[in-house]
Amino acid sequence: MDKKLTLSLNESVIENAKLYAKKNKISLSKLIEAYLKSVAENTTKNIEVTPLVKSLSGVIELPIGFDVRSDYTNYLLEKYK
Repeated sequence: MDKKLTLSLNESVIENAKLYAKKNKISLSKLIEAYLKSVAENTTKNIEVTPLVKSLSGVIELPIGFDVRSDYTNYLLEKYK
């Protein structure tokens, strides 16, 4: 059952949220509902790391300053030439 909620927020926050919602084709109400739900459920803190993932941590050492995004972009450019 949906209920109404009145909030007092900074005007620029409201305007930016409206722009974000419009850009992502979602209502402002649904955007705020999704955010509040994620905060209330706090699902990210309940994720357990499996022993396999723990064993893989630190297996690969990358040089300092290595840009993963740039490297992956270059890989894709070469792949689809």
